Amino acid sequence: MVATVNKIIPFSTVDGPGNRTAIFLQGCNMNCLYCHNPETRCKCMHCGACVNSCPTGALSFEDEKVRYNCAKCVHCDSCIKACPHDSSPKTVDMTPEQVWRKVEKQIPFIRGITVSGGECTLYPEFLTELFILAQAHGLSTLIDSNGTLDFEHYPDLLAVTDGVMLDIKAFDCEEHKRVTGWSNQVVLKNARFLASKGKLFEVRTVVSPGLFDAEQTITQIGDMLSSYLPIRPIRYKLISYRPMGVRPQYKETLQIPTRNQMEYYAGLLAAKGFKDIIII
Repeated sequence: MVATVNKIIPFSTVDGPGNRTAIFLQGCNMNCLYCHNPETRCKCMHCGACVNSCPTGALSFEDEKVRYNCAKCVHCDSCIKACPHDSSPKTVDMTPEQVWRKVEKQIPFIRGITVSGGECTLYPEFLTELFILAQAHGLSTLIDSNGTLDFEHYPDLLAVTDGVMLDIKAFDCEEHKRVTGWSNQVVLKNARFLASKGKLFEVRTVVSPGLFDAEQTITQIGDMLSSYLPIRPIRYKLISYRPMGVRPQYKETLQIPTRNQMEYYAGLLAAKGFKDIIII
């Protein structure tokens, strides 16, 4: 059982409560126009386009595969910028046990682990095994997901998951398809199901004026989830679109919201009973 790992951040304070180790898995089934990490979308095709871009010789092309030497890498991301396939040559296939050996070094200093992506739920069995290891050592477990895995059909995974950080890109299905290329039917089902089980830790929406009706989306999500707040408080993170990392064909056409707009949306949620609202 392996998953393709893009990177492991030993200490993170932005991927859930407390200090956490964040594991980013490679591959995503959505194609969000504002994706801030497009290099996590696809697996390396070993086309070799990145090799000559590396200034330190950390990449080579051997036996029709790109080889990565981490000892020579200075993390300048030249290879990622050169990749024509939304990928990275620096990914590694790892088992849950191999990832755990990286995590356990931080045990005295972390509260838990968060697995993100890409879309980490493309590897549900991997997540289940990794979370079993983490919980056995007293660490909490969070999933950062786009919500396309039907969690109701994965009770073993949900049993070892303390919470899900769920992206809801848009409430209207057609708008969601325009933003991501996917229907949001399962996403909204997951939001209700996870909230009913007390497993919905956080909802996130990226706001870019003109891309979709943000006021409608935020209002309707608030209406959908407000009745579940007594079961477990749900954090709502409102994320302002930023052009950093966004693919060139999209970054200049998308708009950045004003602070006043974001505070207005936060007010809509507060009126529906949300207490933990974060604007970033």
